[in-house]
Amino acid sequence: MDISRPTLEQRAAECERERTLSCAVAYDGAPFAGFAKQPGQLTVQGELEQALELLFRRSVDVVCAGRTDAGVHARGQVVSFDIDEAELRGRSLYNLRRSLNALTHEGIVVRSVDERPRGFSARFDAQWREYKYYLATGDTPPVFTDRTAWYVGPDLDIAAMERGAAHLIGEHDFKSFCMASSAVGKPTCRNVSEISIASEEILGEPHRVITVWGNAFLHSMVRTIVGTLVMVGRGQRDADWVAEVLAARDRQAAGENAPAQGLIFWSVAY
Repeated sequence: MDISRPTLEQRAAECERERTLSCAVAYDGAPFAGFAKQPGQLTVQGELEQALELLFRRSVDVVCAGRTDAGVHARGQVVSFDIDEAELRGRSLYNLRRSLNALTHEGIVVRSVDERPRGFSARFDAQWREYKYYLATGDTPPVFTDRTAWYVGPDLDIAAMERGAAHLIGEHDFKSFCMASSAVGKPTCRNVSEISIASEEILGEPHRVITVWGNAFLHSMVRTIVGTLVMVGRGQRDADWVAEVLAARDRQAAGENAPAQGLIFWSVAY
């Protein structure tokens, strides 16, 4: 746990605006250069902040529950922002949601706008985050989920993948499972409470869905976990190798980064 994390009471005392709202946001990550705004790039944050600026006629900063990379999707992203009472006068939260959906890119859907305690942070108040990664496992590549799944074929040893995943449950240093440059000078311990693998048929085609729950995630952590487990599932490594990767604390020890399109930021628990 990050002991330097400000409390809700501290954030409320420092909040310059009168009210805090959050949005539940879903998006198709394919057209975006990730969540975080970048100059000259189409991003989810950039689209949301541009829409809020048009509505409130000032710059509005949004805070997200978890940044996603280019091509990664979200079903249950949450963002928070602060406004003044007068800015909402005559505008319901339902109408605000409609306006945001009208003003943002077609790949973004604002599912709800909700009142939160003053100073609420989509990032700091999140307790757990859930990701799902979709593997297409048919005899041939999928027709309908080519933008939302990684085609790996039918010959995965799921039991071996589950044994490998068991080594990652609990609080560990996940430095081997994050982009090396993002780990420099930063804490890399995280708590993973669940990694499960389920079968799911989507539009008539077989898939395996890897669900990962954790208190927080490092840059590319889930994609590296999936890439590592797929190597085990293909028989390229045994299940106990995952423990060796974890102990190495070196990104070079782990498997490949699974492609972005199979990853979905599924939900956040507060």
